[in-house]
Amino acid sequence: MRIDWTPLRTELAQWRADGLELPFWWRDDDAVAPTEALDQLASLSTATEVPVHLAIIPKDATEALARDLPECFVPVVHGWAHVSHTPEGVKNAEFGVGRPASGALADASQGLGRLRALFGVKLAPMFVPPWNRIAPDVVAGLADAGFDAVSTYNPRKTALAAPGVAQINTHIDPIFWRGHRGLVDVETLVSQIVTLLQDRRAGLTDIQEPLGYLTHHLVHDADIWEFSRQFLLEICEGPVRLYRHDGKGNL
Repeated sequence: MRIDWTPLRTELAQWRADGLELPFWWRDDDAVAPTEALDQLASLSTATEVPVHLAIIPKDATEALARDLPECFVPVVHGWAHVSHTPEGVKNAEFGVGRPASGALADASQGLGRLRALFGVKLAPMFVPPWNRIAPDVVAGLADAGFDAVSTYNPRKTALAAPGVAQINTHIDPIFWRGHRGLVDVETLVSQIVTLLQDRRAGLTDIQEPLGYLTHHLVHDADIWEFSRQFLLEICEGPVRLYRHDGKGNL
């Protein structure tokens, strides 16, 4: 796959010229068990030296996943069962508006407990709501449920989603979910990435928020894998600081 990375390289050169540093992280969703796709994800992480925050569905997570999880992965909590609780015609959400917060928080706490039992101290107390949707009253209760961060999608408005809960979102998704579910047009993707970086330089979005790359290893085709490989190598050529959430901070 031939991709013109010139716009991104030019933007990263401007960051370096301005003396700026880009915090960057990688999140991958929907893991439950060891698979060939997960092995490929681990290989890509190792090759690019970028750790993956692996959002694991607690209800279906297997002991085999915990037993064999490579060190390149940072396990985080991906809801509870990845089941939508919204009525027909409303966008899918497991922890969205309309569901009683008490029940949602009970599920979130149960998810944290199950993954802690499986992964122990390896588990980072970050909550990733399925479909990147979560109601404000659920966010408000995450700290009491044991979480110190929440991750959804799009640039954050504030550094804290609630007292004691950092907002650390993702911003780049290479999958064309509303169409063929393959790779988004690469020129469009590169343009979107550059715009995200330009908005940060201009102060339109939070320059301190780690720029997040979001993948879903179980549904990747060859083009998505290859784009991801090239992109991770390209972004890490810039003035990047890799972010790893462990409840303490950065790599």
